[in-house]
Amino acid sequence: MNVSEFVWKRLHEWGLQRVYGYPGDGVGGLDVALEKSKDFMHYVQVRHEEMAAFMASAHAKFTGEVGLCYATSGPGAIHLLNGLYDAKADHMPVVAIVGQQGRTALGAHYQQEVDLQNLFKDVASDFVMTASVPSQVRHLIDRAVRIAHAKRVVTCVIIPNDLQELPYEDPPMAHGSTHTGVGYAGPATTPDDDILQRAADVLNAGRKVGILVGAGTLNATDEVIAVADKLGAGVAKALLGKCAVPDDLPFVTGSIGLLGTKPSWDLMKQCDTFFMIGSAFPYSEFLPKPGDARGVQIDINPANLSLRYPMEINI
Repeated sequence: MNVSEFVWKRLHEWGLQRVYGYPGDGVGGLDVALEKSKDFMHYVQVRHEEMAAFMASAHAKFTGEVGLCYATSGPGAIHLLNGLYDAKADHMPVVAIVGQQGRTALGAHYQQEVDLQNLFKDVASDFVMTASVPSQVRHLIDRAVRIAHAKRVVTCVIIPNDLQELPYEDPPMAHGSTHTGVGYAGPATTPDDDILQRAADVLNAGRKVGILVGAGTLNATDEVIAVADKLGAGVAKALLGKCAVPDDLPFVTGSIGLLGTKPSWDLMKQCDTFFMIGSAFPYSEFLPKPGDARGVQIDINPANLSLRYPMEINI
């Protein structure tokens, strides 16, 4: 088994079953190995690398899985960026596998040689790494998938084209090696009883509660409906939370923001208690004026808490 064959096998072991990409000489080894892997890895060949990244982002949005894309070196890798920034902006987990010129040519101003490590450092700021030897590839793939899934971010692994066709080797049992495994269980998501009670006290005290839901509620439709019914609250939806609750419910006001509805605007401007769930909705001018409403926010990413509105309770 060569390095490229191992890459697709390892990604499949992580549960990834579909990749969006476009062939090229910088990923020739990966192209051939992907054809051999068609029994377990579905290859969607696009017509432009940018679309591969956008499709991987959409895959993550609509399936909840990690999206996967790949592209050749130089201009092919550059074309991925726009779609990867879509994933980054919407907090979608996407792994990008990118080819590179042969290791012996790097630094020689070689044809289509681009400093991919620095090019991807912003869009894949949590993890971007270039493979240099076969025994390194296992932990690069493992970390790329685990970090993308855990943090809901873009990650990138760069594989020089000469390395792709070398025989794969497990890392040695020696100083300077690491031995990674497959699997991520997910974070603990139940907060302490004390902060739950404090949040409940704020919400129960509200006379006009406005709820804003985002992508974090896509798998919590019943819970959102139940809490809205219990509180007699209206529910507005950020774009990524559009499918969270049906529009035909009498307390759902529809979308919010630049393409939002007047009922959603009125809900936010007239509520005395603001409950934001699973959203980093960016436009603060569509939210209550700070000080006009008590706030409770729930988000899986602590960095999103009190980011758009000064909340009283952050969970």
